[in-house]
Amino acid sequence: MGMGSDPSWMFDLTGTVIPIFLVVMIGIAAVSVGRGLFQWSRNNSSPLLTIPARIVSKRSEVRQQQLQDESQTSRTSTTYYLTYEAQDGARMEFKVDGNEYGMSAEGDKGLLTYQGTRYHGFQRHPHYSTAE
Repeated sequence: MGMGSDPSWMFDLTGTVIPIFLVVMIGIAAVSVGRGLFQWSRNNSSPLLTIPARIVSKRSEVRQQQLQDESQTSRTSTTYYLTYEAQDGARMEFKVDGNEYGMSAEGDKGLLTYQGTRYHGFQRHPHYSTAE
């Protein structure tokens, strides 16, 4: 069986390659959905905790997406994160909205409320300066 006029020795595009591609894409989507459901379930089974903590770090992630139209426009989105440190030294990073991010400063102390990887809020303790 050589490479003569019989092309059956090569991959058949519609009979082999496309089905394999579709199975791989469906597999990737299924794994992604499965991970999301697993995380959601784990968060639901976690207790709602409120602990003393302080903000040790702030960061933002800016993403720009070029739109495929004639006007060469783009879309920008920003995701905000705060890192908290508990009294035992454990650190946790949570995604927060822009308003929460803007009102937060490194060093703020207060009560952090969370459930698994879900952020529920941070209630700051008032800080009064004794400097004159």
